[in-house]
Amino acid sequence: MPFKILQTSTGAAVRAVAGALLAASAVAAAAAPVTQEYLLTVTRPGQLHVIDMASHAILRSCDIPGKFGSGSIAPSPDGRVAYVLSNLWEDVYGIDITDCKVVFSARQSKDNIRVKTFQSVTVSADGKELYTVQNPVRLLPDRFEVMEPRLAVYSTSGGLDAPLLKSFPVSRRITKIAATQTGEVILGGADVTAIDPRTGATRVVTALANWDRGPQWLTPDAFAMHSQGEQAAEYIMPYVTARFTDETQNMETAEWWWGMSRVDLKTGKAEQREIVPFEFIVFNFITDPTNPDILFGSFNQLSKHDLRNQKTLAVEPMPHTYYNLNITSDGRKIFVGGAANDISIHDAETLKKIGSIELPGDMSTSDLRVARRLKD
Repeated sequence: MPFKILQTSTGAAVRAVAGALLAASAVAAAAAPVTQEYLLTVTRPGQLHVIDMASHAILRSCDIPGKFGSGSIAPSPDGRVAYVLSNLWEDVYGIDITDCKVVFSARQSKDNIRVKTFQSVTVSADGKELYTVQNPVRLLPDRFEVMEPRLAVYSTSGGLDAPLLKSFPVSRRITKIAATQTGEVILGGADVTAIDPRTGATRVVTALANWDRGPQWLTPDAFAMHSQGEQAAEYIMPYVTARFTDETQNMETAEWWWGMSRVDLKTGKAEQREIVPFEFIVFNFITDPTNPDILFGSFNQLSKHDLRNQKTLAVEPMPHTYYNLNITSDGRKIFVGGAANDISIHDAETLKKIGSIELPGDMSTSDLRVARRLKD
């Protein structure tokens, strides 16, 4: 009898503890914040579209002041504001994606100085500063005077018509840029460089036009047009190069490769490597956020690549050209857009099409960015 009483008591205690743990887990799950992902893109003549990445529904379309620019977008770290390059590549507008209200503007051209920004818009990791690369030209009665490019720094709390806080000289040919969590801004130009927006100090992250790998390697042709690395916290500069069989540099017998300079935006550290043989044109690459060895590319086809084994795993033909792409944070769905007025949705495992989103205008050169916000 004593043994039976002890067994019954122990069983009750175990059941009680298990019940308490289950209850605690349920409370924790209920209290855990739920993050919702929104796909952002711009269409002509000038609208920012906010798309639910789960339901594929267009939640709202926000009017952007000014004439269509390049469609370059930089989401704020909290996912609430989208900073859009507009007005013929001159002005930046911050739009609250929850209600379409314009909460920020930076008019970069002043007096007889006309400024153009070529895709170069990003926000600091703490959300407090906006960075652009300005390419100014002084308009004189008899000539245009090309001035020195510069990194421009604005406060995101500057409101409408925000003043320029400071600027630093930078190299020419800079297109897409990104802010690191270490406080630097990555600049994609002839080489991939970084600048400290507090001091203006610069460093080379990875050399491209100025790399020195000997006569058996062709100087790479790099292309940085769109920004879409937020899901993996990275910046990718793709390039094409060739490895010659000897110093005669015979193009016909050379091995042609896709390569990339990939910067970890958490640390500012970078890797540069050849990734897969060059078999077709790719406009932009993104990394699977769940596996850094898997890369996806888009242009006239959607492709999937294995970096570890340097091979292409799958290719899905597309009905027309798509400039760019992005991916859900769980790595399951790919959204392919740009160029036309449709976003094609694909299963990341097979690349097969699983849906589409029709937009009211063409995206042209617009970005596809992901904003992540706590669900209301």
